[in-house]
Amino acid sequence: MQYLSAVVVLVFPILVVWAAVTDFMTMTIANRISVGLFAAGLVALAASGTPIEVVGAHLGAAALVFAIGFACFALGWMGGGDVKFASAVALWLGWSHLLEYAVTFSVYGGLLTLVALFSNRVLDPLPVLKIGFLAHFQEHRRVPYGVALSVAALQIFAETPWMRVFG
Repeated sequence: MQYLSAVVVLVFPILVVWAAVTDFMTMTIANRISVGLFAAGLVALAASGTPIEVVGAHLGAAALVFAIGFACFALGWMGGGDVKFASAVALWLGWSHLLEYAVTFSVYGGLLTLVALFSNRVLDPLPVLKIGFLAHFQEHRRVPYGVALSVAALQIFAETPWMRVFG
């Protein structure tokens, strides 16, 4: 069972990095990434022998993030892919790391926005260097928040009990 847990836990960083890269390049996080991350989280919880009430708490954390994210989406503050992705990450992190995750991705999101604003001016004379979202930032003024969500997820995930699988 520990081998299954290790394999499932390896899925988390792979999907999180995939989400960051695709969001940076295309401003989109595919549903299959979020669904895969959510499903892998459920399998990881089951494979690790997590008590059902703890599984329920993890589902509650994901539902709360989805509800808040949906409100942000409705107000035009977040993209739908970001909301689904953050909810899947919250399933893995549960209540114990949720506030730390929210603060961390907020800080990284702010830094990413500052980098985008700064690089837009710096790269203006060198349009060949404008890749991914930077190529369209000036006209759309959107930041790939999935990058901030992903970096924060990887940072917080390293501090979770999931990493005990690897000793």
